[in-house]
Amino acid sequence: MGWETSKFQRQLFSLIIISSITNQVLAFDLQSSIQNHKNQFEKVALDLWDLAEMGYQETESVNILSSELKKEGFTITKGVAGIPTAFIAEYSNGGPVIGILGEYDALPGLAQSKSPFKEVVNNSTGAGQACGHHLFGAASAWAAVTIKEWLVKNNIKGTIRFYGTPAEEGGSGKVYLVRAGLFDDVDAVLHWHPDDNNSANSSTNNSNKSAKFTFKGIAAHAAGSPDEGRSALDGVESMNMMVNMMREHIPQSSRIHYVITKGGLAPNVVPDLAQVYYYVRHPEMKRVEELFNRVATIAQAAAMGTETSMTYEVMHGNYSLLPNEILQKIVHQKLSEFGGIKYSKEEEDYAKELYKSFINPDREIGSQENIRPYKKSHSYGSTDVGDVSWNVPTAGVRIASWVPGTPAHSWQAVSSGGTSIGLKGAELAAKTLSATIIELFENPQLIKEANNELNSRIGDDFVYEALLGDRLPPLNYRN
Repeated sequence: MGWETSKFQRQLFSLIIISSITNQVLAFDLQSSIQNHKNQFEKVALDLWDLAEMGYQETESVNILSSELKKEGFTITKGVAGIPTAFIAEYSNGGPVIGILGEYDALPGLAQSKSPFKEVVNNSTGAGQACGHHLFGAASAWAAVTIKEWLVKNNIKGTIRFYGTPAEEGGSGKVYLVRAGLFDDVDAVLHWHPDDNNSANSSTNNSNKSAKFTFKGIAAHAAGSPDEGRSALDGVESMNMMVNMMREHIPQSSRIHYVITKGGLAPNVVPDLAQVYYYVRHPEMKRVEELFNRVATIAQAAAMGTETSMTYEVMHGNYSLLPNEILQKIVHQKLSEFGGIKYSKEEEDYAKELYKSFINPDREIGSQENIRPYKKSHSYGSTDVGDVSWNVPTAGVRIASWVPGTPAHSWQAVSSGGTSIGLKGAELAAKTLSATIIELFENPQLIKEANNELNSRIGDDFVYEALLGDRLPPLNYRN
């Protein structure tokens, strides 16, 4: 009996060893594939950083990404959903369909060098990658290529689909892809985003809706004949004043902000044209619609009170993020296995210099080496990933691609995102996405469970209707 037990133990030990070796081989294969494409996709990231193309204008960025993916054996479909800078790259040999989102648009007015000091550069767009979308697009494509190689090498049935999604910053590019049914056959979607920390939380955020309110008046000499004029700028300022008074009477989790985009050209001319651009946010889509309608009513009242006319154009609208804990916990597990990001001496010196420019930073240099514990969280920003998440099980990860303490949409984000610190973040993102997707292909039951969770969250009565309505993509919204 003792011999039998010993024999069983030896067999069990052998199975454990074999399993361990197998896992190490798979891990080595993943790492090997990542490293094989490291130079390729780091160059892509830096090229997109240099281009800094704004929403719906990302022509060269799309050419670079799609060319690299085509070279790696993906089938490319450009101009999807009626958007010239949206595309899909797919490798398929059947099986489950898993999507990876990629972004690449830059933000206006944030052109910045890679210096740790504020140093505006005169690039061709005047924009900068202040939200790290150059890293987002490159690392997602990097992961897609890695997964494709894994599928081929291991003869696994599966489809990996890269979604090239433009104009996340105020253009709702993904919403038009969802509305066009381009996610209808997808089983799960993964995404990531640059940040100043490493986390993979079960996250929600605010939904939002935006519009440009245009007032028209009557031009006149502001000194010689002011009584004959009607100021469109008065309309804008009256609207803004009343909206600011409205803030006292809205839910605490709401956010409303605006910028005057047109206000006249000369003080001695009564402006006959003025425009203000508004964002309205709240965690619930229904409340966003209610708040937006109140803002629109105020705009009408402002026009009436200033004897001007007013029209508005809805520019974009996003659903809030709908978490999927089945997927999200896998992402967190994989991120934790890889660990955080360590700086070289040169990177640490750069980070310390940049850190001096922050006002009350909430993180310290060194925290990028850690993975934050898994938790449920809410942020007050918005993303068009939200619309995807209400239609397909979706999960994401945030990677420390910026110096800790860096605020998004800042010159510091542009700067550090263009250095090796940003590239290290892109590599960790590619690894985490790849490892998560391999887990899903190896365990298709997880995909089924993730879809069951989605269905339980949205309910039987849910019907998707885009917050931006049936409008066409605003291809010139950055003009």
